[in-house]
Amino acid sequence: MALLFLRDISLSFGAAALLDKIHFQVDSGERVCIVGRNGEGKSTLLKVIEGIQPADEGSRIVQDGVKIAKLRQDVPHDIEGSIFDVVALGLGDIGETLKAYHHAALEGDMDQLEKLQHKIEAQNGWEMNQQVDTILSKLDLPADDEFSALSGGMKRRVLLAQALVQKPDILLLDEPTNHLDIPSIQWLEGFIKSLRCALVFITHDRAFLQALATRIVEVDRGQLFNWECDYATYLERKQAQLESEAKSNAEFDKKLAQEEVWIRQGIKARRTRNEGRVRALEKLRLERQARRSQQGSANLQVNVADTSGKKVIEITDLSFAWPDKVIVKDFSTLIVRGDKVGLIGPNGCGKSTLLKLLLGQEQPQQGRVELGTNLQIAYFDQHRAKLNEELSVAENVMDSSDYVEINGQRKHIIGYLSDFLFAPDRARQPVKSLSGGERNRLLLAQVFAKPSNLLILDEPTNDLDVETLELLEDLLLNYQGTVLIVSHDRAFLNNVVTSSIVFDAPGLVNEYVGGYDDWLRQRPNLDTSSAKTKSLTKSEAKVETKVDDKPAKKLSYKDQREYDALPGLIEQLETELEALGAQVADPEFYQQDQSAIDKILAKIQHKESQLEQAFERWEMLESQL
Repeated sequence: MALLFLRDISLSFGAAALLDKIHFQVDSGERVCIVGRNGEGKSTLLKVIEGIQPADEGSRIVQDGVKIAKLRQDVPHDIEGSIFDVVALGLGDIGETLKAYHHAALEGDMDQLEKLQHKIEAQNGWEMNQQVDTILSKLDLPADDEFSALSGGMKRRVLLAQALVQKPDILLLDEPTNHLDIPSIQWLEGFIKSLRCALVFITHDRAFLQALATRIVEVDRGQLFNWECDYATYLERKQAQLESEAKSNAEFDKKLAQEEVWIRQGIKARRTRNEGRVRALEKLRLERQARRSQQGSANLQVNVADTSGKKVIEITDLSFAWPDKVIVKDFSTLIVRGDKVGLIGPNGCGKSTLLKLLLGQEQPQQGRVELGTNLQIAYFDQHRAKLNEELSVAENVMDSSDYVEINGQRKHIIGYLSDFLFAPDRARQPVKSLSGGERNRLLLAQVFAKPSNLLILDEPTNDLDVETLELLEDLLLNYQGTVLIVSHDRAFLNNVVTSSIVFDAPGLVNEYVGGYDDWLRQRPNLDTSSAKTKSLTKSEAKVETKVDDKPAKKLSYKDQREYDALPGLIEQLETELEALGAQVADPEFYQQDQSAIDKILAKIQHKESQLEQAFERWEMLESQL
């Protein structure tokens, strides 16, 4: 049964209609995911469904008695009071009365309690109070905790409770997984599956979409396309649709071009031309003018610096703790050139602190962190601290010139930004006017414009549409440098990373081969009463994580001396190879005698062989510890 129906809805905020005579309905019990590129009108459609955004044309029909509630996209900063207070506000006026009664009960104000009790009884409020208590219990929320002191994930859980306390028939969710960690996302998935109401949601999280959606509705160039399938099937059918559309448009354009040639023929042709054919040509022109072509795809490029040394970051027995929390204890690993490493763990576990330790912004309390040679680092900050709100989009990317140089190619800043889907007029607008997805694309453009061989990406996927996400994945897979990624996007981690550093428990950091799903298969059964847990490590990691409950093995005196000297030898060989590589890169190198050229090339080959042998010997000795 249709709970809500939109008929012939049109809505525009500019020249092109965001919604152009669309039809949409929500049936009882279904879970509909709205997909589409950033800026296509997904959130606007959600507002029309909610009833807070009037349409220019068309009608919105809601069945009698149907309640609609929405979990807002961003957590407001001005909400005060206890969790009970915030949840009760979802009930409107009676919620305010219940909030006052709850506080009077805590304070023991009997006179106020008596007044409020009569008011609640007159409004049949005790049933509503029970609803609040039931929802708090179901979502495991402590009623008297202060809302402002909660983590971001817990705040979103409280706001979900505020929406659910209304007992909605249709629940609307706009990017519900933004800024949630993986445990919170998984909890939300399970909880939503248990609900009996209909769900309409927007998400960029493909794993979340695949787990929940029973129907997919795509917003594309003002139209809605209905897909009765899961996400994987949708991708296949969408690709087939785009190919069919491209073929149809090509045939149309070919016919139009032929007719344009005919109408411009000589005097004889114009005298004898068919007036019906002329009218048909006018119709073709109008159809072509009205056609809304799909916006071009982003063309993400990263400015690659000179190659770094083979060793990028070496971590040995690293330990660090804040006064109230252990971040990492006795962690060792080696990150080498070309690794794509994901950092996985719940919010607040210390992922950002570990990044600072790896980059030398924080100093280890025990152990050591050594950076390799010739590193050029580009850092994507999830808080977007590097964006100046008052400057334009273009001014946030360019330095002193209107041009940027990407991999030896000089591009005007407007052309470079168009690769990140910023039209010329949008590139000249201030950053404060951008949406969340546009801000993320701008920060990517800013970070990728700088030469790098080590990319640090802290939550790069928030607010990006799925198509841009997939392009970013392709770029990172083909990136020749090293990548460290902090992300809660399970599909993104599975598709990109070659190994994962995981916060398995407070202070217990382990490394695993592969992405998120690989970690699920490999992770140990943790005994939370003991930190003595062995982890599985990636096959290409040059260091094995030490196991606390086994006595450490000792090398012989000779082997220990060799082991201690190997890092210095490796660094020396890498430095010599870089110097030799610079000679070969000189344009005059190949103008020498052939014997001199062969001598240098042979020396490079010999040094590379020595370096490989040093790494192999170091790995073998390390495995004996």
